[in-house]
Formats: sequence, structure tokens, C-alpha cells
Amino acid sequence: MHLKRMIYVAAAVMCGCAHASAEPPKFRVGWVVPVANVASILFEKPGVAVHVGKTYEYEGLRFASTTTMVTALATGDLDIGTLGNTAISISIANAGLDDLRIIADELRDGVEGYYSDEYMVRDDSPIKTVEDLKGKIVGVNSQGGSMDLARFVVLRKHHLDPSRDVTFVEARLANMKAMLSDRKIDLAEATLPFSYDPGLRSIARPLFKQKDADGPTDMLVWGTRAPIIAKNRAALVDLMEDLVRTVRYLTDPANHAEVVELAAKFTKQPASNFADWLFTKKDFYRDPNLMPDVASLQRSFDLQADLGYVKQRVDANAHTDLSMLKEASARLK
Repeated sequence: MHLKRMIYVAAAVMCGCAHASAEPPKFRVGWVVPVANVASILFEKPGVAVHVGKTYEYEGLRFASTTTMVTALATGDLDIGTLGNTAISISIANAGLDDLRIIADELRDGVEGYYSDEYMVRDDSPIKTVEDLKGKIVGVNSQGGSMDLARFVVLRKHHLDPSRDVTFVEARLANMKAMLSDRKIDLAEATLPFSYDPGLRSIARPLFKQKDADGPTDMLVWGTRAPIIAKNRAALVDLMEDLVRTVRYLTDPANHAEVVELAAKFTKQPASNFADWLFTKKDFYRDPNLMPDVASLQRSFDLQADLGYVKQRVDANAHTDLSMLKEASARLK
């Protein structure tokens, strides 16, 4: 399956009656990182999702970063984004998408006992402390993204000016290892699954982690716009049910070996690349009901406003609609 554009299109069920049912809505859902973003593998295990192809169709679209989804949401080319906390506030405060609504959680960084994103330097690098980054070249997946915000905060904590004391080079997450190895950058952003790449681990070491910026954060959520909810609420409840079903299947230790094989098949990588960490405590934390940590999101939004990332403070509660997720979760109790 092609990773740049995964398309799952389920046809409406035909009953052979004189009249045909209305076409189910199609949700175009953006994702960035294969496997780590559940949206990429939502239907890899047949039978877990029970509503797709009946009440909704699904099209998964890969993006370079969560912030690039903002434009697609604004133009109507995307229905749902798996958005970083910075992308949410940028969408609302800077891009004017006041009707954006958080509808489910995806993952949290730095929860006690779970994984936190890493910022890595070469093993042979003279960089031993954050202060040693002065004058160095930093690889950034997306300026304004969640990892960029954490890096910004950590640099400031160590008395470096993020806009003057380092030089930024934008690079896709999948290319960070090569750029670090080729000495084109001195610091690389490393997130799952790339950060567990044995090739990267053999040449690099973490200098700091995302949680060093401001502790645990609700890093990635599902977001859509209010008119989409108003038009397709019943279908979105069904999508949320399928999402919760899938996350519970993926994170159940009893399914680990099977899930590892699904990930290997999807990415065309060896199963050994996933066996030790995928959907375990070496992975990001995922709430079993996918309920966002709204208080954590609010802290992040406030921090972004304080640092000038966004033009104004964003009220997390005002832009959260969990009614569909709660209805879906109630079905599964």
C-alpha cells in the first residue's frame, strides 16, 4: 500500500430494493506518521471497525506535518485533521477557523512511564548540553509544530535565543537520520517510529526530550469544523466508535504480535522494528476512550500565546465537542 496516500473507500450497501439509500458521507482524514497515527491504519485489521462502508466512507491523506493540514481544513480539502496542539491554536487564532472543534484525542507525550519525543545529536558530537547548541544547525520538521514549540521552550530555559542562537533547516521526519548522519544538521527531531530506528540509534543519542519543555502534554487530537459536525453528526458518532474500537484492539497486549505484523506489512519494514515498543509503554500514551486532556491543551494554548506563536489566547473548552465521542464510547461499555 502506498504510504503517501492511503485511500479506503467503502461502497454503500446495495439492498436490491426499488430505491437506493443515500450516499454515505466520506471523511477525508489527514495524518502524518505511519502507524504512530492511528488514522493511517484504522482499517488494517478487518472486522474491528464495524461502520465503515455502511454509514460513512473514509479517505486517509498523508501530510508532511500537522500544521500543513490547517490550509486544507480552511479550503475544504480536508474534513478531519489529526492535529498537533500548536496546529489547533494556529488554526483558530491565526487562520481564523473559529469553528474548529476538537472531537477526540490521539496521543499524549511524556506521560509518566510512557514515551516522550527526543531531540538527538550524533554520538561523536561535541554537543553535551543544550547550551552547546549555540551556533549550531537544528533540524525542524515544521516551524510552529508541537516539537518545534518544545524545542523553543527548552532553548529558552537554557538561556539561548531560539531565533538567533541557532539556525533552522526544515526536514521531513523520515529524513532526519540521513541529515544528521551527513552532518547537515547538528540536532534532529526524532519521534516514533523513526526514533527507534536501529540505524539512528547506532549513530545518535538524545540530548533532551519534549517533556523537558513543560512536562506531559496532550500532543495530538482529532479536529474538524462545526459545519461538518452539523451535517454529518450521526456518521461521525459511528466513526468515533470505530476509532475507539481500533485503539482498544491495537493497545490490547493480547493482540501485540498480530498488530506488529500489521504494522510491518503496512510500512514494508521488518516486524522487529516494531516488536519491542509498538502500542506498549515504550510508545506514546493513548486514552482508552480517546478523551482529550483539555486542561493540558489549555496550558499549551496559553504557552503558545505567551511565546507569540499565536495572536491571541484560545479557549480549549470553547473549541471542544466530545458529545459524539461520549455517545460512541457509551455503546462499547
